[in-house]
Amino acid sequence: MRVIITEHAKKRLKDFRQDGISIDDIIDSARKIPGHIPTATRFRGFLCKSGRIFDIVAKDIPAGRLVITIIGVRVKLL
Repeated sequence: MRVIITEHAKKRLKDFRQDGISIDDIIDSARKIPGHIPTATRFRGFLCKSGRIFDIVAKDIPAGRLVITIIGVRVKLL
């Protein structure tokens, strides 16, 4: 499946909360989402190679799977 990442999502990768998340992590995670996504939906709990947890907002369009944004999850230390 083709994965299309919006400019907004690419821009967010530069933010501190998304530090350590790569384009390859996003593509791998988006491809692992099963089924068809007719409306923009948030998928939680993906793990990137650097160990950071992140969420993806994605939607299926005729050209492929559109990744709208990335949300880095803050991990609370005990």
